[in-house]
Amino acid sequence: MHNRSRKRFLWIPVFAAMACSLLVALIMYLWNTVLVAVVAVRPVTFWQAAGLFLLSRLLVGGWPGGGRGRHGGGPAWRGKWQQMSDEDKRRFKEQFRAKFRHGPGEG
Repeated sequence: MHNRSRKRFLWIPVFAAMACSLLVALIMYLWNTVLVAVVAVRPVTFWQAAGLFLLSRLLVGGWPGGGRGRHGGGPAWRGKWQQMSDEDKRRFKEQFRAKFRHGPGEG
């Protein structure tokens, strides 16, 4: 029985690689069909799509687990927001609306 579970464990990296490859292929397909037609950018290769995937994960985050422990996930601002009083939240919302009320280039 122990040998059987070891064989199953060896398949995990294979399935992980297949899942990543499928995701990168999906990114490449969507880029090459949608963005090339809409935004007039050049098509990307598989490895460029893999780089885009890695870059987006580094910039935006969202890795499974995230190294934050079991219950500590989520953006850092969420904890700060939850610790704010209702008055602080109201004041922040007002300042945010005042700052971003105008569209781009409207002063």
